[in-house]
Amino acid sequence: MNVQNEIYDIVDDDDRVIGQASRKHIHENQLLHRSTHVLVFNSDKELFLQKRALCKDESPGLWDTSSSGHVDAGESYDACAHRELFEELGLKAELSIPFKIAACHETHGEHIQVYTCSTDDVVQINLDEISEGAFFDLPYIRKEISLSPNSFTSSFKKLFEHLDASDMYTSMNEMITDKNL
Repeated sequence: MNVQNEIYDIVDDDDRVIGQASRKHIHENQLLHRSTHVLVFNSDKELFLQKRALCKDESPGLWDTSSSGHVDAGESYDACAHRELFEELGLKAELSIPFKIAACHETHGEHIQVYTCSTDDVVQINLDEISEGAFFDLPYIRKEISLSPNSFTSSFKKLFEHLDASDMYTSMNEMITDKNL
């Protein structure tokens, strides 16, 4: 199926499903819909970022969250997060939910459920989706966003605003300790 013909749920301001339409229709009409973003950390507390492939119709060539994607019609946020994590990075991991971002201009009308995981498994990027990727520490990412904001997707910048390094490091330390990575 052509990506523009994929069917997504249309949602309201409170993220309640009110209909369904094609990706193309939703984007052309700026209708609210859903997506997931997964932040993959390693045991060094570095965050994996992906650089979106140049062939992508949204934000080509920009740095973004570890993995992300639209929630298909009838699909749960959790199922989408696991599907995208495997499709884009070849990873399977236990996911935690630190926060959700309401649909807004920066998210292109997407309600975003954010997930985190911690793994030292080898990332295998899907070159149809991602041109490159790497782990970076949070202070470096923060510096790069301030120096080159146009190198990052607006959704990632909005998401990164919600991250409080100390809380995230605490959460990651607990997760890493629990998993004995």
